Amino acid sequence: MYLLFLAVWLILNGKVTLEIFVFGVVISAVLFWFMCRFLDYNFRKEILLFHLAPLFVRYFWVLVKEIVKANVSVFKIIYSPELQPEPAFVYFDTNFRTGTAKMLLANSITLTPGTITVSVEGDRFCVHCLDQELADGVEDSVFVELLKEMEAEEEKWS
Repeated sequence: MYLLFLAVWLILNGKVTLEIFVFGVVISAVLFWFMCRFLDYNFRKEILLFHLAPLFVRYFWVLVKEIVKANVSVFKIIYSPELQPEPAFVYFDTNFRTGTAKMLLANSITLTPGTITVSVEGDRFCVHCLDQELADGVEDSVFVELLKEMEAEEEKWS
């Protein structure tokens, strides 16, 4: 995070001189100290972020792929007069340990066209789907698997 602060400082300044670099080193150190002291940040979390980065990248690409697939399905429903959508509510439980995983899953479902997370109460999700086809496999989606993998990696470092 310290290096990220320093890089942002240098990029925003537009040029690198000795004074700007030294001032950036000091400012970045103060910001990093503040995060560690008051925001419950530590070096272990920094290492955890580096270990989770490939999983987040993979999660992002899976999300993009699922959004494209759902767009095609919704497009077919909208422009095919013979297809009548069958809206459905899907209820399912997850066993995530962290609120972050629940939030990522709920937002990923909502970002996918044709589905929206209506509520999350504890471990129980309620999802509205535009069509029954979109509802199939929501509870066993690739998102759930990736988020469980992220939680397992996080558990190793906690």
